[in-house]
Amino acid sequence: MRNCDVAIVGAGPYGLSLAAHLKAARVNFRIFGTPMGYWRNHMPRGMHLKSEGFASSLYDPGSCFTLQTYCREQGLPYAHMGSPVPLEVFTSYGLEFQRRFVPMLEDKNVKSLRRAEGEFRVELENKESFTAARVVVAVGLTYFQHLPPELAHLPEEFVTHSSRHSALEAFKGREVAVVGGGASALDIAALLHQAGAAVEVIARVSKLRFQDPPENVNPSLLDRLRNPPTGIGPGWKLFLCANMPLLFRLMPEHFRLEKVRKILGPAPCWFTKQQVDGNVALDLGTTIREVSIEGGRVRLQLTDNVGATKTVTTDHVIAATGFKPDLGRLSFLTSDIVSAIRCVDKTPILSSNFESTFQNLFFIGVTAANTFGPLLRFAVGARFAAPRLAKHLKRTAPRDLARDGSASTSRTTSEREVRETVAQ
Repeated sequence: MRNCDVAIVGAGPYGLSLAAHLKAARVNFRIFGTPMGYWRNHMPRGMHLKSEGFASSLYDPGSCFTLQTYCREQGLPYAHMGSPVPLEVFTSYGLEFQRRFVPMLEDKNVKSLRRAEGEFRVELENKESFTAARVVVAVGLTYFQHLPPELAHLPEEFVTHSSRHSALEAFKGREVAVVGGGASALDIAALLHQAGAAVEVIARVSKLRFQDPPENVNPSLLDRLRNPPTGIGPGWKLFLCANMPLLFRLMPEHFRLEKVRKILGPAPCWFTKQQVDGNVALDLGTTIREVSIEGGRVRLQLTDNVGATKTVTTDHVIAATGFKPDLGRLSFLTSDIVSAIRCVDKTPILSSNFESTFQNLFFIGVTAANTFGPLLRFAVGARFAAPRLAKHLKRTAPRDLARDGSASTSRTTSEREVRETVAQ
């Protein structure tokens, strides 16, 4: 049993960025999870990120090893704006970030987390158990897949969530209905078509509203003042969300929830439109009234906005119906911990340093969005969360849990050390 000060649960952009900062600050920690696991195993190969290149980096203390740096090293094309980032490039960059900055990552899953004698008892799936003074939950979207009630009761042989598919070749020659009208729905529909499937999209929206392409990939100073670019999109409204998450936290609860729900909704990307036009059948403005299995196929009864009905029969249904963060779905948290956390809309109410009302339990990433705003729904939010939380954890670290087992030291990694790590 090896105890630690901080245990990080999750090894995506937020977990890895925080670990890089804690390592630089010489805070005693352990981090668990498959590196970039959600991106590698739950997103379809061949898709592209919605975020621009400049907003698709992980964050080391010196901001030295960016996606641009990685692409330059590997001889890969890169642009700050206007050139969609392939998923495979982003994940390989994330793995290299982990290798350089977080080599101590333990590719193990946390099975349970419970409170014991003023600390946390962490049990891993391999039966290892240890104690941690503080815990940071950085699990991303992994636990929060949403299936609508009309589909949730069907076996996976016939209905799956879009996050279950990293490869789509198995659908070649089959008929597939994709439910949803957002980015993930249109992305997976386009990729299914490319894989040789006959695809039909079923969505409640009456019109697909694709995001606009960037108007100017090299904006002038005047352009930036009029319509400032940010890591989550252009415009002054998004500029405030991207640069003032602490101010957002102080807004009234109903305001925060509404903005998180409405700002940057699941609009398909501009570059997806040409991939689906003429290639994918669209049933827009329709809702699913009834679903049944007949003759080894899925039968969907649809109703449109004027009450007309239609039946669609298909081999498989993929629900690209998004994610709904809900602490109750974090299976590794014991019920007494979950019940002790004050929540809003099933997500934790957090302090300005990401601490929940359960002392020494912190949340970063999508579970923090209802507190700090839509910035925390995107990887670029790690640029705000990682250094802020690392600074807090460093400042409040127990002196008897230093990284090397001796008293905690205040020395931090210099910029030279960071650059040497980047160059490895």
